[in-house]
Amino acid sequence: MVEAKVAEQTCLEIAASVASGRRTAESVVAEALARMEATASLGAFVHVDGVRALADARAVDARVAAGERLPLAGVPVAVKDNLCTEGLETSCASKMLGGFVATYEATAVSRLRAAGAVVIGKTNMDEFAMGSSGETSVFGRALNPWDTERVPGGSSSGSAVAVSSRAVLASLGSDTGGSIRQPASFCGVVGFKPTYGRISRRGLVAFASSLDQIGPFTTDVADAALLFSVMAGQDGGDMTTSDAPVPALDELLHAPAPLRVGVPKEYLAEGLNPEVRARLDAALDALKAEGAEIVEVSLPHSKYAVATYYILASAEASSNLARFDGVRYGHRDGDATNLIDTYRRTRTFGFGAEVRRRIMLGTFVLSAGYYDAYYQRAQKVRSVFVREFEAAFRQCDVLLTPTAPTAAFKFGEHGDDPLTMYLADIYTIPANLAGLPAMSVPAGLTSDGLPVGVQLLAAPFAEKSLFGAALALERRLGKMEAPPAASGEKV
Repeated sequence: MVEAKVAEQTCLEIAASVASGRRTAESVVAEALARMEATASLGAFVHVDGVRALADARAVDARVAAGERLPLAGVPVAVKDNLCTEGLETSCASKMLGGFVATYEATAVSRLRAAGAVVIGKTNMDEFAMGSSGETSVFGRALNPWDTERVPGGSSSGSAVAVSSRAVLASLGSDTGGSIRQPASFCGVVGFKPTYGRISRRGLVAFASSLDQIGPFTTDVADAALLFSVMAGQDGGDMTTSDAPVPALDELLHAPAPLRVGVPKEYLAEGLNPEVRARLDAALDALKAEGAEIVEVSLPHSKYAVATYYILASAEASSNLARFDGVRYGHRDGDATNLIDTYRRTRTFGFGAEVRRRIMLGTFVLSAGYYDAYYQRAQKVRSVFVREFEAAFRQCDVLLTPTAPTAAFKFGEHGDDPLTMYLADIYTIPANLAGLPAMSVPAGLTSDGLPVGVQLLAAPFAEKSLFGAALALERRLGKMEAPPAASGEKV
């Protein structure tokens, strides 16, 4: 029996073929590296060590031969450039951390390796995860495989492109306000953000610590469940992780479809593109066909989500990025004449414009005289979001919403208008504010051939309900086809 090409399989299929001896991890990784090279012009990867990846693959083959059962045996994965990796640079796509190699590895990455996965490279991203379009990276932008004149979304742009182009079948991103789900929608892949505290943030370079969460990009829902089951669970290195039991993979893959699906009426107001609305309606019809009851719910404070998020996220970013001062590690400006000048010049020339903008905003809302008026008030509004979601989930099992108000927009379209760019995350931000699990699932193409995703949300730690709904959607709507850039030809 001839095995299909790696790009045509799933993570579950690859792991099964390596575990059974039908193919080797080394051959799988070699094929992935060749695929990465063929799609290099898309700009998905920024740091690659093919020699080490092949050596790691041979080590996996030895573990399989020794009888180890590895749920991700030989599966090549890509990792966002803000997750620490031993022996491979972690730069956050910023001049500030150019050349930085961590002395330890992120827990999420080490758990993937322990399960037999092979890290083949680090992916492009908006600088320090601040952006919604993939345009703020010091390495230049990643390109959407469906239309290279359009953004892939952000901040986890390279991770979405790597999976969409089938250079790999799984990658890791980080999600602070939609940075997994929005690029997943734009690139036609599955993007999953688990409940806050489900997956350890140890080794994730912090943007906004109370909002950040690590999650996978995959080509289908079952593979997302596989990676989640491997990475989730309490970690002594991250005191915010939960000790709640993690559902087994089999439980996630056989979770029942939801009985009640809520649709927040506020999410269907002005600003939603008609073609996105059409794909949302198709998803609702699909869930009805699976036996679900559609329930209208209300989240009346949704209109305050973007403002609340950018106050809180910028405040936390201002605090977290204070450590990058040119003294301890990272970029240091060589022309500085004294300590204060070192701070000023290092941060001025080490950070890009969007990072500086958010640091300035965060410093302002935390300053004396403005803390109560902005930051403290935003924290109170955040608690309102939590209560509104609690009320909504008393009426339904999951919520279905658009992932983004539009399909992928063109490069430069919002470059001079940060506020319009921020509004691209209007549907994804609330899940981060409330700590909810959320997933973007492909729901079809627009008339221009651009992918559209719909978003599912569940109550905290109710990932089983989320996967039940996502699998039901996938059964009815079908899996998203690969884009033209995944045809096998060099792009």
